[in-house]
Amino acid sequence: MARVLIVEDEPHIARVMALWLSRHGHTVLETTNGKKALEVLAGESVDIIVTDMNMPEMDGVTLVEKARSDLGLKTPILLLTARCDHAAVQAQLDPFGVRLYTKPFVPSRLVADIEEQIGALSA
Repeated sequence: MARVLIVEDEPHIARVMALWLSRHGHTVLETTNGKKALEVLAGESVDIIVTDMNMPEMDGVTLVEKARSDLGLKTPILLLTARCDHAAVQAQLDPFGVRLYTKPFVPSRLVADIEEQIGALSA
């Protein structure tokens, strides 16, 4: 199964994602902001990153930019947002190959999408 890094500052959302992913056999690492996520990514290998958009210290878009440019990661990334300007956010993410995912989300659908992204890597 996969190693998933969840970057989410809302504990109940992180808990729901971690619970669903671990029940499906995935190993879950968690951080609460982009700055901490970069520290984890500098020392850990993950198969996919699921990050929130709006977080303290470093937002999800900045995390994506730094993970791609500073760390050179090609790891699939799903970015969660409750913002309603999806087209503008997706335009920021397109150069990085990141998939936008809206909140609120259906946990079973999120797990299926994560597994689809991971499966695409091994195909």
